[in-house]
Amino acid sequence: MAKFIFYRILQAIFVVFAVTLTVSFAIRLTGDPAIMLSQGAGSITEADLERIREALGLNRPFLVQYWDFVSGVFVGDFGRSFMGGTSVGALIARALPATLMLALVSLFLSIVISIPLGITAAVSRGKWADQAIRILSLVGLSFPNFWLAIMLVLVFSITFRLLPPSGMEGPISFIMPAATMAIILTATNVRLVRTTMLETLRSQYVMVARAKGLSETKVLYKHALRNCAIPLVTYFGLQFGGLLGGIVVIERVFNWPGLGTLAFEAVAARDYPVLQAVITVLSLLIVSINLLVDIAYGLLDPRIRTE
Repeated sequence: MAKFIFYRILQAIFVVFAVTLTVSFAIRLTGDPAIMLSQGAGSITEADLERIREALGLNRPFLVQYWDFVSGVFVGDFGRSFMGGTSVGALIARALPATLMLALVSLFLSIVISIPLGITAAVSRGKWADQAIRILSLVGLSFPNFWLAIMLVLVFSITFRLLPPSGMEGPISFIMPAATMAIILTATNVRLVRTTMLETLRSQYVMVARAKGLSETKVLYKHALRNCAIPLVTYFGLQFGGLLGGIVVIERVFNWPGLGTLAFEAVAARDYPVLQAVITVLSLLIVSINLLVDIAYGLLDPRIRTE
């Protein structure tokens, strides 16, 4: 098991370095931050722009800039924002909890809803309940997340004035953004749970458990669902990583003060340090989650770690 974990950690380190290097290079193709900083300052000469670049350290070779960033990350220093000189670490520290909480609440809602629905659909295969659940999941898959978010705002905030339209003002603010993502996730998760349960329910140990006279609830949730854990744990873990990476649109619609909003503003302002830091933190989180999923996979199935 130690060798299995060691190789996964090496892979994770390589992925993080590859992602940060690619992003650091790509964002420098989007434009010159010196021009953004000089807007509204009247007549600006090339010499003025060069002085701004020198002050920001942008006149040095790319690899030198990248190494400065990476070496700073190792000691917890993400640098300072080009816009205002604020500590990037402080910006990340304020935005990260909001993103993590929103992603966790969304995934939790999806799991709580999708597991019972998926099991019901599998047990009722071909019946009206199965058909209804499958149709609802297909409808959920058809909704673009930004459209669904806007519709929820129109209905619950503007029309009925039941929920705050934006911002993070307490637990009630989680309802619409979390529901938006949970609906999309549940549409996929229900189908996954249904498929894995259908395969499991045909297994011999399920028939043996039923022959012993165990209740159907115990058969389904203690025996069958437990043996479905490997694909479900893997997919839910990867899904959480995808949530962190794809939460930008939802955060923008609801003006959520998370990493997605911070990254969007950094792109608009060509604020290299902030965007590099956001991508690095998200990469570390996603890779760490994938690593934990791999370890859990190995613990659940010994055949995987021997491979």
